[in-house]
Amino acid sequence: MAHPRSALLNVMAAAAQKAAKRMVRDFGEVENLQVSKKGPADFVSMADKKAEETLVKELGKARPDYGFILEENANIEGKDTSNTWVIDPLDGTTNFLHGIPHFAISIALVRDADVFAGVIYNPATDEMYWAEKGQGAFLNGRRLRVSARADISECLFATGIPFLGKEKDNDRYLERIHAVTSVSSGIRRFGSAALDLAYVAAGRYDGYWEAGLQPYDIAAGIALVREAGGFVSDIFGKKNMLDNGSIVAATDKMHAPLLKLTK
Repeated sequence: MAHPRSALLNVMAAAAQKAAKRMVRDFGEVENLQVSKKGPADFVSMADKKAEETLVKELGKARPDYGFILEENANIEGKDTSNTWVIDPLDGTTNFLHGIPHFAISIALVRDADVFAGVIYNPATDEMYWAEKGQGAFLNGRRLRVSARADISECLFATGIPFLGKEKDNDRYLERIHAVTSVSSGIRRFGSAALDLAYVAAGRYDGYWEAGLQPYDIAAGIALVREAGGFVSDIFGKKNMLDNGSIVAATDKMHAPLLKLTK
């Protein structure tokens, strides 16, 4: 039986679905998209901007006093200072622009400086992930649990690769890749931090790590992994993921080993 969603999660899911409608149309015409170059290897499509406008409008109607942390536009201060929406309208832009159906809308609610709820929606596969503090994590109504694999040699991990203009730390990054590949079943780099975290929650990956991220890349995914029984920290083992943009998310069994390998 599908698990009933709270009023809060219904608001978040409805906003994601509304923003996705146009995005799916744009994805179908990906070769005609107008793309502006925002920086090295950082393409921002019209789809991105339109989705963000829809999300701000829909969430603003439902919770008029909440503020916003946004990717495309300036942040919006809310009257209710303890609740803030943290939004990535299109995580996996490069995949989107290349016609690869692996991208997501990511919406989190941060309450009193901690992630309270998250929704991650991949419109191309119609996979809707959601989680709320203390209520568990779900994929299209099915309860999620992190994987139970206990042998690291059977584990599959995900990461992000520094791209053009972001390669200051390449050597350390390659050391981490080598450390993890030498003991595990492999590493995947699928190009969407939000979906990487959703996949850890769903038991598809056993862990994920990355640095140099923004709060909107990871906030919703943090809620999912925690509620699916996994552990999340920054790369130093602390809880400052949203501040320093680094993350190590894994199953209860694999968090400590992965943290050690990525040190």
